[in-house]
Amino acid sequence: MKYKIIIIAFLFSLNSFSQSDVNGKIKTEIVEKHELGYALHIPANTKGKKPLIIFLHGSGEKGTDIEKVKVHGPFKYIKNHELDAYILAPQCPENEYWNEEVLYRLILKIQKENNIDANRIYLTGLSMGGWGAWNLAFAHPETFAALVPIAGFVDRVPMIEDCKIKNIPTRIFHGLLDDVVNVDYAITIYKKLKSCNANVELTIFDDARHDSWSKVYDNQEIYDWMFKQIKTDIK
Repeated sequence: MKYKIIIIAFLFSLNSFSQSDVNGKIKTEIVEKHELGYALHIPANTKGKKPLIIFLHGSGEKGTDIEKVKVHGPFKYIKNHELDAYILAPQCPENEYWNEEVLYRLILKIQKENNIDANRIYLTGLSMGGWGAWNLAFAHPETFAALVPIAGFVDRVPMIEDCKIKNIPTRIFHGLLDDVVNVDYAITIYKKLKSCNANVELTIFDDARHDSWSKVYDNQEIYDWMFKQIKTDIK
């Protein structure tokens, strides 16, 4: 009798480990809410359509103090110079990073509310903002007439899909001595873009560390170059 009980227990144990496949489906919706502060410079004359420069700051300017976005870049430049263009500088919240879809929604809002030339929208950024500029350009390449990333890290997607922005004139800047973001990122993406984008240039400042942006933004030359670029159809 004891022998029979053991056999039954063994058969039950085998049955408990039997496998089965289940096919199912889930339908859900995820809603995200984002809040983004920004500074917008409006040119003195708004009668005709004007270009728009979008400037993405670095990690040191995150937060809620909007004056921080004016420390570097185009807003710093217009303290002593004039630019006949709208300048948009969003501010990334603390504990967040640039979200390209939120930025894109902001651009659409600014376009709708102002007299902006849709064929002359220029995107630039430094450090974390350079990284954000790369990602935003690849997410919406149809939007921009020129791209100027400075001292920015480059994600895997831009490295792989480099020809997605083949029609966007691009100027890349980096410091050779940068100890925050390695200059190799700029060199690698430049080489990849060069194979399909005839209008791409890389400038490496031999004496610059992470702050390679002051040399760029404090000079009228980069703004003159941007303003000459007019968006073409992307195919």
